[in-house]
This record gives sequence, structure tokens and C-alpha cells, in this order.
Amino acid sequence: MAKNSILGSSYLILCHFVLFICFCSQCFSYEIQGDSSSYNSFTLSSFAYSKTGLKPYEWRYIRVDLPPWFSSMSIALESDVDLDLESIRKVPKSSLPLICFREGSPPLPDANDTPLKDFAFVSISNASFGRIQGPQNTELCYPMQKNISVKLTNEQISPGSWYLGLFNGIGPMRTRSKMITRGPTYSFSGNVSVEGCATSMLWGQYCNQTVDPLSCVDSYNFTENLSGTKLNQTAENIVSCRNSYENSCLGDSKPKIYFLDVVGIAEQLTVIATDVKFNGTPPLNGTWNGSGIILMCYARHGAMPLATLHDYSGNINNSPLVIRSPKVGRWYIAIQPVNTSRVFGGVLDTSTKVCYSLDWQVHQCPIQKAGLNCTWERYMLQTVLRKNPSVPFESFYTPVSGKVSSDSANFPLEPLLSNSSNGGKSDVAWTYFLLDIPYGATGGNVHVRLTSDAQFNYEIYARYGGLPSLDSWDYFYANTTSSSNGSMFFKLYDSSEETVSFYILYARGGTWSFGLRHLNPADSASKAQTTMSISLERCPRRCSSHGTCQSVVDASGLTLYSYCYCDRDHGGFDCGIEIVSHGGHIWQSIFLIASNAAAVLPAYWALRQKAFAEWVIYTSSGISSGLYHACDVGTWCALSFHVLQFMDFWLSFMAVVSTFVYLAAIDEGSKRTIHTVVAILTGLMAETGPTRSRNIVLVIAIGTLGLLIGWLIEFCTNYRSYSFSTEFCMFHRWQTIRDWLRGLLKKLLKCFRWGFVLAGFTALAMAVISWILETTESYWIWHSVWHVSIYTSSFLFLCSKAKTVNSENQRPPDGTYELTRQDSFSRGG
Repeated sequence: MAKNSILGSSYLILCHFVLFICFCSQCFSYEIQGDSSSYNSFTLSSFAYSKTGLKPYEWRYIRVDLPPWFSSMSIALESDVDLDLESIRKVPKSSLPLICFREGSPPLPDANDTPLKDFAFVSISNASFGRIQGPQNTELCYPMQKNISVKLTNEQISPGSWYLGLFNGIGPMRTRSKMITRGPTYSFSGNVSVEGCATSMLWGQYCNQTVDPLSCVDSYNFTENLSGTKLNQTAENIVSCRNSYENSCLGDSKPKIYFLDVVGIAEQLTVIATDVKFNGTPPLNGTWNGSGIILMCYARHGAMPLATLHDYSGNINNSPLVIRSPKVGRWYIAIQPVNTSRVFGGVLDTSTKVCYSLDWQVHQCPIQKAGLNCTWERYMLQTVLRKNPSVPFESFYTPVSGKVSSDSANFPLEPLLSNSSNGGKSDVAWTYFLLDIPYGATGGNVHVRLTSDAQFNYEIYARYGGLPSLDSWDYFYANTTSSSNGSMFFKLYDSSEETVSFYILYARGGTWSFGLRHLNPADSASKAQTTMSISLERCPRRCSSHGTCQSVVDASGLTLYSYCYCDRDHGGFDCGIEIVSHGGHIWQSIFLIASNAAAVLPAYWALRQKAFAEWVIYTSSGISSGLYHACDVGTWCALSFHVLQFMDFWLSFMAVVSTFVYLAAIDEGSKRTIHTVVAILTGLMAETGPTRSRNIVLVIAIGTLGLLIGWLIEFCTNYRSYSFSTEFCMFHRWQTIRDWLRGLLKKLLKCFRWGFVLAGFTALAMAVISWILETTESYWIWHSVWHVSIYTSSFLFLCSKAKTVNSENQRPPDGTYELTRQDSFSRGG
């Protein structure tokens, strides 16, 4: 994280250094004419991401910053996902690996069902990455592939912050706290690089297109060129300019590209062409001599406009292109003559030439005013940070005005409302509130709440980067039946005649405008009292009181985002989805806790056989497991969750291994040695990764090894009086070996009750099967079966050990064995 911070702080210095070096070495070609092979770009940034694993329901975010002069962004990812498109259709979305893109803030594919319904089972490519229109639909998700290579140009995406989200399964279970995480795990690694143009005057994927700024050579009033537009023009709210390039001529099919920076909240942007001539002839009714040639204007915010991809368009021969409430930032404008008489193409012949002068106007109201007539109220909201260091970037907003007090997060609304929009004659008025969200707090949520003591007639419209209107908004609430509740990142919680409460999820950093449209403004002075609050919260509704709010930094180290970590019974981005009902919770608690009573079986048998060490282990294992699951399901926590989890798994591992060691007839000193070694190994397993599936295999392997070591110790103890030479001669006689093996087999048959052994392995197999079948959804039932099966198998194995007389100085009463031994000694002699 520190490395990324250093890179971010020295970003501008690095760019200037690269520009200086490349200029001195003449590595760039500033010749605009030429084909696409003439590159005028260089690498702005390149980040390599090492191999990272994603367990079921885990996710990662990667932020990429694109400056205004970027030309392309290249993404190359490699993963171990091995799914083709046909297989992907069969995989449930709860376990499907996804990659999602979103502009401005992290993607949230499971906030509602919209992305699930519209999910496209197609491979990601340059062609499949369509343009994203508006924040309410700013998320594209694709199935993760083994290899992904995409290059997105400045004609496809806009500059700013882009977020990549990699998910291993989505749905309400993603944020639910889970005792186990079973399922496929995949890993990814990759590289993200950004190419940029040498100057802001160049554009295109290869930076080989010229872009001219719309500079203001003189200010004047061109109202006579605006038909049907009435503005309350004053010297302080109208900026009318003529481009410094007085006459521009187009004689081929390539459009002329301009850019214009809107630096503040504006009411209207107008573009018009004057002195238009076709081969020296002025137009007639918008065209020239019936030729069907018109002068088209295409405008797009933040990216290159095309005839097939733009925000606004219009024929500016005889009427201007009017953009209401333009967004703050850079606008690109393309001028292109079009021959409407042609069915395909619609471009001019190379021999024709259209000349024009381009004028533009930005209409801005004075401070604290808005609307085309600048009669509506506009308030800038100041940020008041909450004093809670554990939850960063939480704040509330209050209006900067002497009309109301700024001490509380809830401010009265009536003193701030606009009276009317047309001298009191209109029955509708707008009041605007503007606020800024820090770019580092992009992973937060905007909470808007209105409360009144009577029915209120308000509609709320929200928009990023510009003033909202009935025709231009990102989110809105009109009434209980009309709102943006179906969009991806809008969540309505309270909706009544007196109360409205909604969230904008993962709101992007920058300037947001909230427009309050109130009907019958003449009645605003009524006795009704309405309070409004706007706040920035890390988690919606404090995770609905069913979870905790967690804050983490994305993989690039540039953004702090938050999410809810829900309890065992709830899920969803706000923990508002009940996954387990109250009745189900009770039954799950009973099963998980009461199933540990099966530990009484091996504990009772161990106590009866005076195996006190095993009795302590079995008893402690059952008690610790019961306490752990009581805390796990939220019933009662005797100790911290981590301590109880460690004790449960460690003592369970010890119980399994101790059962195997008990089966070996060795002295207590040897048992204590084996138990000490096993305690160390199982303690490490319980601390480093208790829920891993391979642990059950390791525990059984350790127990089997302990049993074999015990048998080896027993064998060496019983046969330690043999000399090496005697054994060497014995092992060279097949008859002796056969007799020795027969005797050993008889000894094993007498040491165990094999009916109990078979029953014990059956119970152990059932325990292994239940462990494998455990999933997040079925954990409670299969883990209860695991408790019963594993303790039952231990009890059966304990019962399988037969009573034998075996000491260091006394041999088993086996006459055949003694005779064979005597016979071997006599022959050796």
C-alpha cells in the first residue's frame, strides 16, 4: 500500500520526466498526417498484479486512473478458470467466477437482481465491451476466462477512475459470515497498463488525430442566432464566445474535433455554426441547392463522439445544438458535413468543401442561484466529519446559509425552498443542493432522508456532475410507486406520505447535485415542518443491525471501500436478507450443539478402561465443540470466537489421533511421547487453517502413523532379545518367515475384535463423507452428522481392542510361537 501511495504522489513528476526525455531523444512523431502506424503515445502507468487466490464468495477490486489525455487501457489477465461458455451456463451464479467493470466506483453485481437477469454469457472482448450509459447502468459483468486480453480506447471509455471487480460467486451468501468456505478456488494474475497522448491536442487510439480547443477570441451577444430560447442574460451569468479559428473548412469525410471544458455547474451549453458556406454558397433552408448536405454536430462528455456513439447531436445549419444542464468536465464536439441524400455513408465527395465559423455559449447562474432564469435557489453543502476514527470518511452535510443552523445533520427544509420559477406564476419550483464526495471515499453510500409531520409534495432527483431535471437525472424518487428502486445502485428503504429514505450505493467521488422539485410552491409557507438529511455512510443502515461494517483497501491501494460482514442468519450487501429463519436458527443450534453429546460414548469407555488421558481429551473435545458452536450460531460465547474455534479443532484432531495411538499396546512413556508430538502438529493445523478439507486426511494419516509407530515400538520391545545374526539367518529361511508371519497374523487377530473394527471404519467413512458434503448452505446438518460419526467411530475403535497380556518380561500364551522360537534358536546353535 505504501508503494502505491508513493507512485500516486509522484505521478505528475514522472509524467513530466518521461515527456522531457522523449522530447530530447525525439522518440515521438508530432507529424499529424499519416496512417495509424505513426504513434504519438507513451506509457503512463503499468501495474503488475501477482498471483492471487480467491476462495468461494471472495472478491477483489482493482482501480485504474485514466487521465484526460489517455489513449488506451490494456488489460491482460491469466487465471486457472477452466470453463467454456457451455459449461458456464450450467454453473449457478453463487459459484460462478465473474469479472465486472464500473466507472467511478467499485462494481456491486449482487445489490439487486438487475445484473443477474441481464447477465450475458459471452466472452469478454473489445467488441463485447459496449458503451456504458449513465450511472444507473454503469456495470458490465462477464464470466471469468482462462486468458483475458482487452484494449479499450478513448473512443470507448471516458477518462476518470475505472474499477475492475473479480468475484468468485455472487449472491446474498457472499457477505454472510461462514464457518467454512468449501468450493472451487481460482487464482488470477495480470497486468494493467495505460497509454497516453503526448499532448492534449492529440486524440485517438494511436494519438494521430488533432483536437482543437474551443478558445474564446471575443465575447459578444449572439441571442439573435438562438431561436425559441429565452434567457435571463446578465453579464455575470452568460459567457458567449466565438472560436479563435474564425473559419474552418471541411472537404473530406473526416470530422473536425473540438473540446470544451465546463469548469462549473452550468444551466445550458449551446453550440451553433455561423457563416456556413458550401463551395462558397450559403445554405437555403438548412441545405444547399437541394443537395441534401447538412452540417451535423455530435457532442459527447469525456470521450470522442462518433456518428454512432454520442450524447447529443443535431443539424446546426439553422438551429443550435442545446445541451441542458451539461456535466462538469471536458466535452468533445465533432463537426461533420453529411449528405442525407445517400442511403449509406452520408459523407461528402472529396471535391466538395464546407466552411463555417463555430460559436458557443455557456449559461451559468450566479452563486446560490439556478435555473434558466436563475430564479431558483441553490445551496452548497458543507462536509461535517463524524468523530469516529474506526469508521473513516463518514460525514453529514449541512447547507451553507444563514437561513438555517448548521449544528445538526437534520436541517429544516421550508426556509430553504424556492418560491417560484416564473414570478410566482408557476406551480412547480426547484431547489438544488450540491455536495462533494472525496475520491478516496468512493466506496461509501449516500443516504438521503426526508421526514415531515404532514404529507409533502416533493420529488427528489439526483445527478452526478450536473444539475438534475425531469429529462436528465441518474436517480429519482417521485412517490411510492415511481422511483429508481429498480436500478443497480439505488435502494429505497422507507416510502410513505411523511417519510422517504433511500441510499445511493457506492457513490462515485466528485460533485453530486440533488434537486428538490416541489409542487405548489405558494403553499410552502404552510404549517408543515419537513427536515432533510444527507450523509455519507460506509455501510447502508449500519448493516441492518445484523452484521459489522468492514473497511478495506482495493488491490491498487487507492480506494477505501466498505462492506457488511453479516451474521450466520443474514446476507446481502446490507445484511437485510434473512437466509435462515428464526425457527431454522433454533433447529440448527440444537443440531450443532446437541450432536456433541456423542462424545460421551468414547469418554465413558476410556474412563471404564482407566485410560485417563484419552478420557480427558474426549470430554474436553465434546465440551469445547459445544461451546464453539453455541458461539458460532449466536447463542452464547463463553470466550472469544477465535479461541473457541482453535480449541474445537485442536481437540477434535487430538481425539482422532489419540484413538489410533490407544490401539497400540505400548507403555505410557511411549504414549506420552507420541501425544506430545501429535499435540504440536495438530496445534499448528488448528491455528493455520482449521477448516481446510485436507485436514481430515492429514489427521487420519497422522493417526495411522502414530498407530504404526506404536506397533513398531511394541514389536521392538517383544523381540529386542534377538541378535542380529540370528535374525539374519532366520530371514533367509522361507519356512521360518512363513511361520513368523503366521504367528504375527494370529497375534493381530487376537489383539482386535474385528467386528468393531469394521463398524469403526464404517462410521469413520461416514464422517469423511459428511465432511466432503459440507457446503455453506448444508453445513449445519452435515457437520452434525460429522460430530456423531467421528465420536461413534472413536468409541467403536476403542471397543475393538481386545484384552491381552503383554508386558516386557511376559510373552503371550502361544505355544506354537514358543516352539518356533526354540526351534530357531537350536538351529542357530
